[in-house]
Amino acid sequence: MNIIKKYLFSLINKSYEENNKNILSLLTPQKDIKVMDLGCDDGVWTKKIGKKIGTKSLFGIEVVRERIRLAIKNGISITESNLNEKLPLKSNSFDVVHSNQVIEHLTDTDMFVSEIYRVLKPGGYAIVSTENLSSWHNVFALIFGFQPFSMSNYSSLGNVGNPFALWNGKVTKNSKIKSWQHNRLFSYYGLKDIFEKHDFVTKKIITSGYYPLSGLLAKIDPIHGHWICIKIIKPRKK
Repeated sequence: MNIIKKYLFSLINKSYEENNKNILSLLTPQKDIKVMDLGCDDGVWTKKIGKKIGTKSLFGIEVVRERIRLAIKNGISITESNLNEKLPLKSNSFDVVHSNQVIEHLTDTDMFVSEIYRVLKPGGYAIVSTENLSSWHNVFALIFGFQPFSMSNYSSLGNVGNPFALWNGKVTKNSKIKSWQHNRLFSYYGLKDIFEKHDFVTKKIITSGYYPLSGLLAKIDPIHGHWICIKIIKPRKK
């Protein structure tokens, strides 16, 4: 069993790194533009985004104060705010908005998506990444009556409803923080639809991870890949 878990963990870690590469591949190099990272955590990944784009004008929103302090040390201009609420940011003020593994933790998705639209400049784009409800490992969990793997992170006492979840029975420091718990999860088409309902134009969607098989299959069948990465554009007014 330990060998199987070790193998599965290696697949997850590899697919997560592949998702990070997908995010970077969707960024357009453009010097001196303003980038907002919603849910920037400690700012380490934010800096990598800035490096790929070619800008040091990096801003972030974060709610966990311990992570805010780390992000400030990493040179990110931080605003403390709850992403379920209206953002304390000016409209049409950012060229790029990024958010990685955040949307699934929120309870007011319409507010989050509409605020991304509001703070983006016309012609600007957003890149949002999250877990995929229609990933095969989640689908098969439901078939057998278990909580989807990506929707078992609901309690500060550990994973619920899925005895096969790799973190089952473990209580971590992060699981006790409500902002780290999952609330809503989207399928491939669901994520695309929620942004288009808020007047975004979908540019591209990529997925990674295809358990227990090779992640290369996610390129052939992106609808069932684990990690979704979507690039959406705020249209210029005619």
